[in-house]
Amino acid sequence: MAQKKSAGGVPGRGPRADLLRDLGAVARRYMASYALFNQALADHLGLHPTDLQCLNLLGLEPGPVTTGRIAELTGLTTGSATRLVDRLEKSGYVTRRRDTEDRRRVLVEVVPERMAELGAVWGRLNGAWWDMFDAYEDDEIALIATHMRRTIALSTVQCEHLRGGLI
Repeated sequence: MAQKKSAGGVPGRGPRADLLRDLGAVARRYMASYALFNQALADHLGLHPTDLQCLNLLGLEPGPVTTGRIAELTGLTTGSATRLVDRLEKSGYVTRRRDTEDRRRVLVEVVPERMAELGAVWGRLNGAWWDMFDAYEDDEIALIATHMRRTIALSTVQCEHLRGGLI
């Protein structure tokens, strides 16, 4: 039986309400710990945290992208994305080149050697993450992955709402 929810969408009383309040607190700590980890890693690499996440996203793209695509991936304006690419180019992580099919377009591509250096840092850190996941059964890992996919989708919508002034 569904519990009656309070105005904020969280049930008012009972074990589920307590569980959801705990989840809310843990989620806030999780997000803060990730942001702080991202900052520490960016500092270690001499990058801005947004630049680090841009490199992460560029590593998932199938090939070179435009600055406009970087703006889409990061949620930045095209002007801010251009400044981000300027910083990444200056630090040697990306290069710009004219598109051979459309000379008006400029493509941004990662520098494989620099990405390999970034990958080596991740490699040194990943062991602890994989050790943590060893404690989970396969169905639990699948649940975590499902949760992460849903979080990505919801976060994308929430970002659009915030940027569009809908909240």
